Amino acid sequence: MNNTTRLSHPLVRENGSLREATWDEALNRVAQAFRAAIEKRDPRTFGMFSCSKTTNELNYIAQKFVRSVIGSNNIDSCNRT
Repeated sequence: MNNTTRLSHPLVRENGSLREATWDEALNRVAQAFRAAIEKRDPRTFGMFSCSKTTNELNYIAQKFVRSVIGSNNIDSCNRT
């Protein structure tokens, strides 16, 4: 079944509207936004939620990213359920 409404490429907002972009451009925009937010505020203002139903390896990578790259300890994987 082909769903024609499903996104097949990244979109970026430019001048109030969305346009197609390459994956490199979209990921660079995300990285720049993370850097700008961390520089403007504090790394501890960043938080991440991870899924308790995913693998331990993916949760480990998520927490390493938040702690090592972003510089925050604010990560939760909702393992209490």
